[in-house]
Amino acid sequence: MMGGLCLSASGQSRGALDEHARALLAVASTGDMATVNHKYVGPGSCSAVACHGGIQPRMSTKVLQNEYSTWVSQDKHARGYAVLTEPLGRQMSSILKIGPAEKAQRCLVCHALSEPQEAKAREFDASEGVSCESCHGPASAWLGPHIQASAQHVDMVKLGLIDNKNLAVRSEECLSCHLGSARKDMQVDHEMIAAGHPDLTFELDSFTAVEPPHWVEKSKDPLFGMRAWGVGQAVQLRESMLRVARRAQSGPWPEFSEMDCITCHHSLTGPESWRQKSGYEGHRAGDPPYNLSRFIVFRHFAGEIDAAGDQELGREVGQVAALVTSMSPDRGAVEAAAKRAARTADKLLGEVRDAQYDQARTERLLKVIANDADAISRQGERAAEQATMSVDSLYIADMKAGGPNAATRTAIDQLFAQVKNPSGYNAPMFAAQMKRVAATLR
Repeated sequence: MMGGLCLSASGQSRGALDEHARALLAVASTGDMATVNHKYVGPGSCSAVACHGGIQPRMSTKVLQNEYSTWVSQDKHARGYAVLTEPLGRQMSSILKIGPAEKAQRCLVCHALSEPQEAKAREFDASEGVSCESCHGPASAWLGPHIQASAQHVDMVKLGLIDNKNLAVRSEECLSCHLGSARKDMQVDHEMIAAGHPDLTFELDSFTAVEPPHWVEKSKDPLFGMRAWGVGQAVQLRESMLRVARRAQSGPWPEFSEMDCITCHHSLTGPESWRQKSGYEGHRAGDPPYNLSRFIVFRHFAGEIDAAGDQELGREVGQVAALVTSMSPDRGAVEAAAKRAARTADKLLGEVRDAQYDQARTERLLKVIANDADAISRQGERAAEQATMSVDSLYIADMKAGGPNAATRTAIDQLFAQVKNPSGYNAPMFAAQMKRVAATLR
């Protein structure tokens, strides 16, 4: 192992490894990265008890030192590869005709640390799943230096450590699999969903809370969760627009996974269908609408931070939605509209990142989302799901700052029950429960 904790496989002494680490720190301090070789070394390099493989967390050090143990025993990411070999993985690979899922790059790109051979410092086992370097970056250059007493986070980032302290970067890294990215050439499309893969949903603060966290969040701000929510929402919207642009460039079109899935995947029989009763405002009956879940909630925050920017974003996202929903748009027009919306979302991201986060704003936003129950519910189950995660995140942040009462918690818990079964989603029932949440906030 690098970093001076033990002898390496090649027999290098502790002193030699420390000297190598100090040399890399010197390179980072000069900013000359041309000589740095970034390679993946595998999670075993983090697993020693003196590193991150302890059983109990240590409170006397700046990190818990049981991060590897938490990941391998509790984190679902560690099972990312294993699920490919289970019955659903077998069934999906058979439907998709891609051979064994555990050998298909289409699956491995997100279910394991699957990198080209030239990017690996040694052979390591893909069965370790979504491991340390999947989220923290190739460690060959920063592994030794990061335990040195003189190590600075900014220098580790220069050496290839992904800066997950930066909430925008953290969101981007999560979304590279939980939404899709050009960097990983990954997408969960309609074909894959039809074969059995879950649709992709994401909300940074909620997903962080259930990770389970294996790090010490340095921020002592009780409203940190609201900041994570806001930044995550902005990044998610931007990345979703970029995904639309990529899909418009090539591949099957229309790509139905961009639509509100449950518009089609539900029962339309009988006179009691709430969908038929409410009609199909804004589009022809039978045309599945674009999935606006990544905008419909965030727009409330965007409007408070930058009213003019929010109006611009609303027009641009509205144009993307209208084009995609029309089923037969010009691909170039979709790509151009989506890229415009992505640029505006990116501008708003900077404002969201630098915004003031206080209890009054948290409570105001919680109320405005809860009071938008009817509009949110009509956008479909995915919008309802996003709104549910959002009010939950904002409630928890507010509670830590001494906010809402237990009645709000109970009402939000019942809201989760409304989105538990996507195919059984009922907009009027969801709206009614969201209004009960709103009533507890008055």
